[in-house]
Formats: sequence, C-alpha cells, structure tokens
Amino acid sequence: MSDVTKFPDLGSRLSQKIIGSAIEVHKTLGAGLLESVYEECLAIQMKNDGLNFTRQEIIPIKYKGITLENSFKADIIVENEIIIELKAVEKILPIHQAQLLTYMKLSGIKLGLIMNFNTVLLKDGIKRMALG
Repeated sequence: MSDVTKFPDLGSRLSQKIIGSAIEVHKTLGAGLLESVYEECLAIQMKNDGLNFTRQEIIPIKYKGITLENSFKADIIVENEIIIELKAVEKILPIHQAQLLTYMKLSGIKLGLIMNFNTVLLKDGIKRMALG
C-alpha cells in the first residue's frame, strides 16, 4: 500500500475530477447526512461532470476455487480505474483503509479513494490509496 503521490501517472487526472465532483456535493450539502445520500448526489454530480461509473457493482470473490456471488458491492467504480468507498463517519480508521485495499485486490483495480463526507472540509476526509 502506498499513497498515490508515489504513482503520479495512476489516474491523477481522473481522481482530481472525481474529487472535484465530491467537493461540489459537500459544498452544497455539508456534513451530517447518510452515506447513501452522498452516494446518490455524487452520482448525479459525476454524471453532470461527464464521468463514466457504476454504482453498487457486485464483485465476486473466489475462495479455494469456488466463486461466491454477491460477495461485496463496491460503492462506486469510476471508468473501471478507481474504486470509491464512501463514508460518513467521525474519522477514517485503519479498518476502512484495509477494507478499501481488499476491494482493490479483489477487483484488480489499482487506485482507490475513501471519501468521508462527515468533515468540515472534504479535503480532510479524503484518503487516496494505490496498490504497488
């Protein structure tokens, strides 16, 4: 695991566009709502900003040769390059980072963003992660 700044070519334009969309949502709504509300509004904003994405995409898990369907759902996957894990919590915890890393490994997507909308400034609630 490492910060995306060590991989400047890994989706930086795309991640900045996503973050811009999220900042617009946060500026409009503020903190204190449910994750599902932020997800819905972020989807509207990203669509308006011309981003291609899927929501609640099911990623199957393979365990010892058996595929488990409906294993987990990624909140948002943008252009099949970045997984976004949305939160509305007091602070991002190590378990949230571990969760995103697991999602990234299982999906094969090398870049992820945790976005915690329960902050005064959204930039303080964003954690970028990359698989090396």
